[in-house]
Formats: sequence, structure tokens, C-alpha cells
Amino acid sequence: MTNTVSTTARTQYPWRNWAGNITCSPVRSATPTSAEELASAIRTATENGLKVKAVGTGHSCAAAAATDGLLVRPDRMTGIRSVDHAAGTITVGAGTPLWHLNAALSSHGLSLPNMSDIMEQTVAGATSTGSHGSGRDSASLSVQIKGFEMVTADGRVLKCSAAENPEVFSAARVGLGALGIITELTLAVEPEFLLMACEDPMSFEQVTQEFDQLVAENEHFGFFWYPHTDNCSTKRSNRSQGPAAPLPRIGGWVEDELLSNGLFQLACSIGRRFPAAVPGIATVFSRAQPSRTYTDIPYKVLTAKRRVRFLEMEYALPREAAVEALRELRTLIERSRLKINFPVEIRIAPADDIPLSPASGRNTAYLALHAYRGMPHAAYFSAAERIMTAHAGRPHWGKLHSRTVEYLKGAYPRFGEFTALREQLDPHRVFTNPYLKRLLGD
Repeated sequence: MTNTVSTTARTQYPWRNWAGNITCSPVRSATPTSAEELASAIRTATENGLKVKAVGTGHSCAAAAATDGLLVRPDRMTGIRSVDHAAGTITVGAGTPLWHLNAALSSHGLSLPNMSDIMEQTVAGATSTGSHGSGRDSASLSVQIKGFEMVTADGRVLKCSAAENPEVFSAARVGLGALGIITELTLAVEPEFLLMACEDPMSFEQVTQEFDQLVAENEHFGFFWYPHTDNCSTKRSNRSQGPAAPLPRIGGWVEDELLSNGLFQLACSIGRRFPAAVPGIATVFSRAQPSRTYTDIPYKVLTAKRRVRFLEMEYALPREAAVEALRELRTLIERSRLKINFPVEIRIAPADDIPLSPASGRNTAYLALHAYRGMPHAAYFSAAERIMTAHAGRPHWGKLHSRTVEYLKGAYPRFGEFTALREQLDPHRVFTNPYLKRLLGD
């Protein structure tokens, strides 16, 4: 087969992630249109001694996709391949952005059961790093995978599902790009439904004291705590019989665009310039968060537009440890000189069966820490990480952390299962880079 994959040179296309903290200058960049083209590009790269990595839209703060070899961009492997209403599945190209997937599903009267709250990621990028939303019973996007097509280091094209190549299917749903490059995925979907969302301010003490109850009573529950304050913003979402009652267009724009993005951007910029003002700004901004109720289709309830750029660290903790860890984090901030101008986000997920999923084998609470781009973050993240690891925390693969293979072996009971499969599929480490060496070893 003739290889028509588009390739470009290093000087034309250096790559930078969304947050701006990761850059790389690959020798080559490829944009294949099919698994066969990708396989040919991988074989050529390995013949030339190049490592190979695939990148999505760059929403990861970690260097999971960085390479000085061949950078595969999935820009031409996008779109809906098939919809099977009877089976309740949809098959999409790996490079399909989540916003495109959600809109396409809605046009077919379908929806994902749950989803991450950022829609700019590609489907393969989001699933490979374990991206998630918040759900008491409905798990991450990776758990919704029913099958996928993947190109291996030796140029083979594998079809994987619970019935076909089941070991690869089990592990590569959260594969970190270490086992192969996914070219298309089949996801479980269901008839589109409505969610009623209730967003309310609560005090830190009320949220933490009622955390277990709030989780038990709501299909989707999460909240933001604003450091330097006693204020939290909570969101409870549950299925509704309707009717739909979406946010008013103008009112929604004022709250979600003007307040949560425009004015928040200004507040962060002021805090970066004048750190002493951060606690006061946090108090004012947290008190300005509205209380509102609305009913809409899932992706219009569960996702949000995040235009303010930030760095992020997130840890998955045993759910029973979440409140204690959050209280310890609050004490840490109160007793330090840290000035934190971004809220801490807490979400939940049920246990799943994926070897390197942060929720593998246990009901989970995710604690996400953010730092406005340009603000000092190393001391904050490092101190918080000590709290998270003391509670058996597992880092989000696509976000900043300092964990190494020694820690991760103990944090994941099935870690050895994953690395053994990696040895089979990529013995010459075609898909490695410094980040994966730190996590998985040589």
C-alpha cells in the first residue's frame, strides 16, 4: 500500500501544550488518515531510530506526548465512523474532539453516560490518561470503551475488545500511550436524557460534614473550595423527566463567560501581580458565585468552558480519605505563606477494573489543585503531594506530579500486569519518552 501520510520537518512545527509548560521539537510530524498509514509511518521511524509519540490537543500538563522523534497528530483521524443504536455504541476516530463527539451524539438522540468536564480533548487523549468527570455510579470515559483499533510498535493493527485481544483491551483503555497508538474507539452510549443541576454555595464545614450524604444522594456531585476562605461552590446533578429548562442565554453567558472566565481571568492576573491581594480577591469572587437550577441534556450540564489557562495536579484518593486530606490541605495553606488564587476541585468516581486507572479497584475521590499560569506553584504542589501520597493517592497521568515507578508499583496492585504487557508489545520502547521512563521504568 502506498504511504500517503503527511510529514513535516522539525523547524516548521514545534509543539507546545495548552498550558504552555511543555514544548518539544520533533524531527518529524505525521498526520495519518488511517491505521495502515500510521503503521507505515511507525515502521519508517523505527528504521531511522526514532521514538514515536501521539499527541491530542495538548490539554495535558504532563509530558506524556512529548518527543524529539516522530510526533503523530490525529487531526485527520476524526469523525463518526458508525452508530449502532441496537448495540448502544458509537465508533469514532481517535482524534475526534470531545465537543464534536458530544454534539454528534446529540444529533443522533444519544449521549455518553458520563463525561469529563473539558470538551477540547481528543477521545483517545482523554481515555488514555484516565480523564473523568464526577459520578457516583457512572465511571470515566475509559470505562465506557467497548473496543478500539490500535497500531503496535512493530506496525501491526490490532482490533481489541473484551472478546478479541482481551488483555490488550483491558490495559490499553488507560494506556498512557505506552502500549500502542489508538486510531479509533467504540464507546457505550445510551438514549439522550435530561439532567437537573443544582449549583449552590455552601460553607467548607457543611460540605465536608455532609460529604458522604451528598455523594450518596446525587448521581453527580462535586464542589470547588476557594483557598483562604470558608466558601465552596457545589454542584448536584440528577436525571430528570423534564421538561428541559436550560440556562437563559444572556444570564448563562454572564455567569459562565463573563464571571467564570472573563472576570476570573482578571482576578487571577491581579493576584499574580499583587500576591498579597489573593485572599481578599478569593473572598469576593467566591461570594459572587450564583445559586441556580437548570435542566438540560448531559453535555450541557456536565461540561464547562475553561478559558483561563492553568497548571494542574490531581490525585485520586480512596473516597473515605477525601475529607481528611482536604482538611489537611486547608491547614497547610492557612499555616503557610502560600497564596492560592485558584479553587480546589473535588469529584468522585466508582471503582473500575482497568489496571492503571486511578480508580482501579476502589471507590475514589479526586482532588485537583490548580495554579494560574505564571504563578509560583512548585512549593504548593510539592507540599500538597505529600498529603496526597500519605493517603495512598494515585496521580492523574495527564497532570503534574513527581511520582516514579517505585511509588507506582505499590499504588497499583496490577502495575506488573501492565508493564509485562508493555514488554510484549513494545520491547524496544518505540513509544517511550522521559516521562514514561519515570513512570514505568526502562
